[in-house]
Amino acid sequence: MLEFLNELLWGKVLIGLLILIGVGFTVVSRFVQFRYFGRMFRILSASQAFKHDKHGHLSSFQALLLSVAGRVGGGNIAGVAVAITLGGPGAIFWMWLVGLMGMATSFLECTLAQTYKQAEPDGTYRGGPAHYISRGLGKKWNWLAAIYSVLLLVTFGFCFTALQSYAVATSVGDAFGVPVFYTGIAMAMLVGMIIFGGVKRIAKVAEVLVPIMAGGYLLVAFVVLGLNFDRIPDVFMLIVKSAFGLEPAVGGGIGAAIMMGVKRGLFSNEAGLGSAPNVAAVAYVPHPANQGIVQSFSVFIDTLIICSATAFIILLSGVYEPGSGVAVEGVALTQSALADHVGDWGRAFVSIALVLFGFSTMLYNYYLGENSLNFFSTENQNLFNGFRVLIIGLVCWGATTDLGTVFGFADVTMGLLALANLIALLFLVKPGLRILRDFDRQIGEGIEQPVFDVSQFRDMNVDPVAWEIEPEDLERIRARETASGNTVR
Repeated sequence: MLEFLNELLWGKVLIGLLILIGVGFTVVSRFVQFRYFGRMFRILSASQAFKHDKHGHLSSFQALLLSVAGRVGGGNIAGVAVAITLGGPGAIFWMWLVGLMGMATSFLECTLAQTYKQAEPDGTYRGGPAHYISRGLGKKWNWLAAIYSVLLLVTFGFCFTALQSYAVATSVGDAFGVPVFYTGIAMAMLVGMIIFGGVKRIAKVAEVLVPIMAGGYLLVAFVVLGLNFDRIPDVFMLIVKSAFGLEPAVGGGIGAAIMMGVKRGLFSNEAGLGSAPNVAAVAYVPHPANQGIVQSFSVFIDTLIICSATAFIILLSGVYEPGSGVAVEGVALTQSALADHVGDWGRAFVSIALVLFGFSTMLYNYYLGENSLNFFSTENQNLFNGFRVLIIGLVCWGATTDLGTVFGFADVTMGLLALANLIALLFLVKPGLRILRDFDRQIGEGIEQPVFDVSQFRDMNVDPVAWEIEPEDLERIRARETASGNTVR
């Protein structure tokens, strides 16, 4: 039954919806992910990207790192290897294409999450798909928001936390011979110390951990590229030719290349699942589109940079020979490929990278679970403390348990989660475009940093308290509106 549901959801329904929304929003937004690609870097290099407001909300940069911590995981190491094994090198081309279209999907869902975020009594923000469903689509859709929140809790809060713990513990055991029980205890202690500090402590850990883990992995990938610089054009042509069936005896043909590339791309960057918007919503930004642009960049980092790094490590090695069959797959293929380039220490390096990727993802998964509980209750502190204790227990249990059935169940719940989010996005494309056009208009007027004036969007059921304008931003709005002949209340 699980296999049938997975095939139905991921093999037909979700792939169609994800491509429809990714390509569709790319077109109607006039290719927003390409138009504002350069602005991604300007936003992140500006002082505004690191700014906290008076309540100490996450900065735009912290929200980016936290979402990268969640997106970058085992799929970037093992998933890419599986895609190449089953779909051939051409799967990487289709994974790139899905990533580029997914940048538009991520822009839409994260911009909506910012737009419909909600101010809490303590001055903090909460938001995500459940909030833009209930606020953007109206109270009659609260049932879908509730279903989404339950699925988010089950999928990320429970299943994926245990699965990441299992992956990390087994990787440490295989690489260093450490019993999974001791790894589980150590991880549970670390996770407990971090999650009891809330999202701000998680973000501070991500600020340190993400640059180290992603930067270190990319540095080794650049070394591999440097050692094989003359062969890079040949590998690139192999990927492109295989994608269109022009390379004989590679993988499972063009159909397998497309299917594996699309599925691995969607699994890896999570664009359309609605997970990243839960983090994007809590950042302090002057305009919702700012965070949409930044979160598009996180998809680019995940799929176009880190997944590509793994692909080139494998395809430039002597371990993988196109068309001859592969004796090893998954993490083992990536480990063998890196070892072929740099020596046996490459195997241990891949294991360490997988541990860091998996640990950061566990922290991200915890926050998603907490956010789903927050949709139902904002004041029951015992509920949140109980959830934190449960997460610590899941980390221990997951590290020491064979989770074969849980993998299949998690795939189904994640598919249903994506389905609920994608249905909402289809109905909310129009509001998303309205926010984007407000951003475009201000950019067209020569305003370097557009500001969201909530008074112009009250008909959209936006929470005005969540968009309380700070004095310096208000002055800029007044100056802009005065110049255009409008009045500001």
